[in-house]
Amino acid sequence: MEVSVLTVTSNSVDYIAGQIFSVSEAARGLAVEQLIADNASDDGTITAIRQKYPDLALTVYKANRGFGAANNDLATKANGRYFLLLNPDMKMMPGSLSPLIAWADAHPGAGIVSCKLVDKNGNFNTKTSPRHFPTIFDQLVILLKLPHFFPSLLDKYLMKGFDSEKEQPVDAVQGSFMLVRRELYEKLGRLFDPRFFIWFEDVDLCREAKRLGYGVWYVPSVSCVDFEGRSFAQRAFYWKQLQFIKSMFRYFLKWGL
Repeated sequence: MEVSVLTVTSNSVDYIAGQIFSVSEAARGLAVEQLIADNASDDGTITAIRQKYPDLALTVYKANRGFGAANNDLATKANGRYFLLLNPDMKMMPGSLSPLIAWADAHPGAGIVSCKLVDKNGNFNTKTSPRHFPTIFDQLVILLKLPHFFPSLLDKYLMKGFDSEKEQPVDAVQGSFMLVRRELYEKLGRLFDPRFFIWFEDVDLCREAKRLGYGVWYVPSVSCVDFEGRSFAQRAFYWKQLQFIKSMFRYFLKWGL
């Protein structure tokens, strides 16, 4: 098995069928499996998957286990040489997996690989671009909403001027699309640190990869449409703020300021 595509859903009924179809189109010529875990959806997501894709491996949780824990569970059932962590609100391009796997095979030092994430019009999406590792300063700036008044405060963290057409190593990439080498997973004994329910688990994994001597790479020769956290957007503002703060403190307690 070449690739195990792992997807965690939560109230994603408007996107999940399209995402699954796009994976099948992207996987032409490759041995690929897709495993999905649902975090207690109540919008018809589970029914939609079972009706349209009855043979797909679907794990349903009665309570929301969080993004990291659900992916960790799926990884224990996966058989691929690589894990592709793919959000439910993504659309892969036809035939795009083979060149990405070929690139990863040619670069064995790359533990995590991401592609060019674009909006529905095919334009590079700066909101989902690679980032520098966070500092307590820039995260407090975000928490206090200061970029609304002083956007340049985040120029370094957001890598202003990032060349989206250049293949390059980066600090961290988005968890919405992450190709992870099985070797890295086996050395860590998991994908994500289970202490993170949501937020910071992806940057933490990138940091763990670098700690173990692997590179994190941005490869723009492959692109994928990212509709940007549609299910997450349904959550209440205060819930999201609370999760952000909790995860932020856990991250800096682990890695330092």
